[in-house]
Amino acid sequence: MFTAVFGSVEAGLMYAIMALGVYISFRILNIPDLTVDGSFVTGAAIASVCIINGINPVAASILALLGGFAAGSLTGLLHTKGKVNALLSGILMMIALYSINLRIMGKSNIPLLQEETMFTSFTSMLKGLDEGLNNLLTQAGMAGFIPRTWAILILMIVIVAILKLALDQFLKTEMGLALRATGDNLDMIRSFAGNTDGYIIVGLGISNALVALSGALVAQYSGFSDIGMGIGMIVIGLASVIIGEAIFGTKKLAVATFAVIGGSIIYRLIVSLALRVKFLETGDMKLITAAIVILSLLLPKMMGNYKEKQRKKARLAEKMKAASGGEGVVATKSDL
Repeated sequence: MFTAVFGSVEAGLMYAIMALGVYISFRILNIPDLTVDGSFVTGAAIASVCIINGINPVAASILALLGGFAAGSLTGLLHTKGKVNALLSGILMMIALYSINLRIMGKSNIPLLQEETMFTSFTSMLKGLDEGLNNLLTQAGMAGFIPRTWAILILMIVIVAILKLALDQFLKTEMGLALRATGDNLDMIRSFAGNTDGYIIVGLGISNALVALSGALVAQYSGFSDIGMGIGMIVIGLASVIIGEAIFGTKKLAVATFAVIGGSIIYRLIVSLALRVKFLETGDMKLITAAIVILSLLLPKMMGNYKEKQRKKARLAEKMKAASGGEGVVATKSDL
């Protein structure tokens, strides 16, 4: 049980990077970008091909990030300069990326189990720390809570923390504020002679760069890249964003980005626990995802409606109490 939960947290942090990318397009730019399903595989494909050809895994991941930025920028160009509907632009790029990814990979699946990845390298570096933490837990009588390695979790916490802080700082810059304003009110930015087309292109580029980086990390973690591994990524990203916002809120920018990361981890934990139910199978993953998204959308609305009804009842009760008090004063004066 603990191993499954630990693995879910690790995977949740990897997919959190993808969810941050979805947050940029979906919440900040207010664009439903379906390029995500293709750029996720692009990142995995570029990283895998680079690694099997002897390129350093870190450099391979950076190249994957750049590949995702290029894919997102093309979607932005198609939407802004080509005047194609945003949703259709994403769909067209997603379809195009399927063939491009297949060209990059050369085949539908690339195994990485025998290759050195970021995670295998970091695990070797922290071998002593692994042994020290495991001995400490064993002495504390918590031998059942020892994971395969602590290195992956530590590495992912560091990477996600750096990306979150960098994104928070970027969105507070002049460029970042213009990006947020473009999503809030496109016409207003245009009235100030702002280059909204450029902001959208850059925003979608950054969004898909993060998605591609997530794909590269997931491929290295899983030990393979596959042409179909990006199917449904946009739904998973949206689920993470919606779950996080419902639980942690979105009052501040730093809280909103943290909510996305938290939502990704919670989503992975829910899926992991759901798959432990006897009548559910691995093939039910998409059904579970759809159910989680539906509940995430409906529950906040239902809770909001319930709270609104309670407030209305409270206001009505106050009015009735005030009215009855007034009648009592009138009756007293008439007696006099």
